Amino acid sequence: MPYTEDDLLPLSALQHLLFCERQCALIHVERLWVENRFTAEGQVLHRQAHDGKPQTRDGVRITRGLPLSSFSLGLTGKADVVEFRPPADQTADDQATSLAGWLRERVALGLAGWTVTPIEYKRGSPKRNDCDRVQLCAQALCLEEMLSVHIEAGQLFYGEKRRRFDVPFDEQLRATTTEAAATLHAMFQSGTTPPAVREKKCDTCSLLPVCLPDAMSRGSASKHFDRQLKQSLAVTDG
Repeated sequence: MPYTEDDLLPLSALQHLLFCERQCALIHVERLWVENRFTAEGQVLHRQAHDGKPQTRDGVRITRGLPLSSFSLGLTGKADVVEFRPPADQTADDQATSLAGWLRERVALGLAGWTVTPIEYKRGSPKRNDCDRVQLCAQALCLEEMLSVHIEAGQLFYGEKRRRFDVPFDEQLRATTTEAAATLHAMFQSGTTPPAVREKKCDTCSLLPVCLPDAMSRGSASKHFDRQLKQSLAVTDG
């Protein structure tokens, strides 16, 4: 069943969800945010990617900060960069200066044969899990729904590597993305924040001071209770 405008959730939350469900709930359900060097560097990179007007370069139309939405997934957000490469027998018209104007004209004419490539910018390096790939795939699914096109692949640009990495949108990644969107909606509906679990990735998370995985973990809580009990007994015995 399609979602309504009021149901749409931040597309970027999928990256947080796949990275850490507790982080996702703290940011998007409890509305908590803490800045650190890594988040600040990421925001600078995104601003740089969004800056500038749409342009045509080497026959490819380049758009920046393109608004996205999908009523089938219930998501909304922005794409850092989307490249529109025309078929060999066409050229990308550079007459329209506004992004909205160019898209309206292009969609009216049809995008059959065009290659549409979403590009997401990240400050770090490629990750072992699917969190970045799912976020990018969700952008592609939004574009497919909005423009009535099929998108084979996108690209992730990582600041530490200073280059793009291709991401094929195969059936497995599409299924993972669809499931993640459903999980995100279920989290919002429940309003429940998952318990903290201490992992290595916690060390670089900006929410570490408010998440408190060490204090919230069962082992640490038990040790804390034991210490408190021993101190209480020592005072009583004294």
